[in-house]
Amino acid sequence: MATVSVKRKKGVNEISNASNFVINGFFWIYTALCVFPLLLVIAVSFSDEKLVLLNGYSIWPEKFSVGAYDFLLSDWQSIARSYGVSIFVTVVGTLIALTTMALYAYPISRPDFKHRKTFSFIMFFTLLFNSGLVPFYLTYTQGFHLRDTLLVLMIPYFVQPFFVLVLRTFFTNSVPGALLESAKIDGAGEWRIFVQIVLPLSLPVLATVGLFCTLNYWNDWFQSLLFINQDNLISIQYRMYKALLDITFLSANSTAYSAILAQNPDFQLPTETVTMAMAVVGIGPIIFAYPFFQRFFVKGLTVGAIKG
Repeated sequence: MATVSVKRKKGVNEISNASNFVINGFFWIYTALCVFPLLLVIAVSFSDEKLVLLNGYSIWPEKFSVGAYDFLLSDWQSIARSYGVSIFVTVVGTLIALTTMALYAYPISRPDFKHRKTFSFIMFFTLLFNSGLVPFYLTYTQGFHLRDTLLVLMIPYFVQPFFVLVLRTFFTNSVPGALLESAKIDGAGEWRIFVQIVLPLSLPVLATVGLFCTLNYWNDWFQSLLFINQDNLISIQYRMYKALLDITFLSANSTAYSAILAQNPDFQLPTETVTMAMAVVGIGPIIFAYPFFQRFFVKGLTVGAIKG
């Protein structure tokens, strides 16, 4: 019997090892497929424009060149200002949006809140229907007079219905009602329960929603296009978009390009490499956001529990 048990355990271990090998191999391949395009973008951005047009993209630059970055960063003061705008809007906007949505989602997750169905329907309705672009524009420009302000870049994302519903679902299913009742019995008020009990238990969903809010704010360029006319208030994404439009215009307009060459005969207009350089400049800081939030993912899984 002992021999049979040992053989059975050995067989189970072999199957488990094989499964782990297959799963790990799959994720290694998937990770490589995700990382490869990023490495290609970085390599092309540091390549010589003529060789890229002649031989196509390469994972390693045939001839190292920073011409695309020289062209892109020729007006580095504007780039720095746009970075400052994007960082400020992203950080402040994410904090306010996360706070606002959590404060809305928590009451409608409580079964003892009398109007929770009404407020849930209001949020769900706005998820399905919106007023359209023209009323949206008129509300912020003529209603609130927020044109050419940083607030207009943040307010549209303060409350996002889908994230509110995600938070409500998490509060309902993952925050134990018995724990809230015990806190009430001990004399804790609603604000103390929310801040000291609900929020620490909800770090995983808060980190997830916060990460998506961060991505929304950082990648947004449309609000700058609609509402910002002052050059010192546009975001980095919109500045990159404007640079791409300028390059496209010069490439299509031979007269304008000839006028530039007449003043600077050595000028070479990068097209492919500068596009990749813009992607690198735009994505750079946001890469560091995920490790910051991942720390809260791990911490949130181990904070708080009901112990019997």
